[in-house]
Amino acid sequence: MEIKVVVAYASKYGATAEIAEKVGQTLRQAGLQVDVMSVNLVRDLTSYKAVVLGSAIYMGQWRKEVGKFLKANEKLLTERPVWVFSSGPMGKGDPVQLVKGWRLPRGQRAIIERIKPRGIAIFHGMLDMKKLNFFERWIIRNVKAPAGDFRDWDAIASWAAAIARELQKRG
Repeated sequence: MEIKVVVAYASKYGATAEIAEKVGQTLRQAGLQVDVMSVNLVRDLTSYKAVVLGSAIYMGQWRKEVGKFLKANEKLLTERPVWVFSSGPMGKGDPVQLVKGWRLPRGQRAIIERIKPRGIAIFHGMLDMKKLNFFERWIIRNVKAPAGDFRDWDAIASWAAAIARELQKRG
């Protein structure tokens, strides 16, 4: 039996999309059938046996389109295994510590807890000052946030490989 997985994501500047692609690549290498797409493009979850959902974090919140996706698909998401990830903390160190222990965005916490994800991950993000608008650059400078690519590709691949192993056991 072939296991079909969707990796759905919300990304403003592309860094979270690249993390989703890495998750999808790792799942494919494990022999799973995977579609990677923006949450805005997901039309029907019924053909998927599992869902990986990711969003960029901005000021402690996920992208608005993820909230809409969760509300529109809550019932189907509770009926299949789901994993969620956030990307965004900048700098060195444990990304969970960098967000002061934050695991889920307050605005979506209740619905995610009802879905009961199998795993929750927070990955470092990437900040490219050239992609930001004037106001975003001003905020970054004022909070003295570090710029650069802090994503840990090994941690991302390891997390995705663990998902693949769990799905193969259920398969």
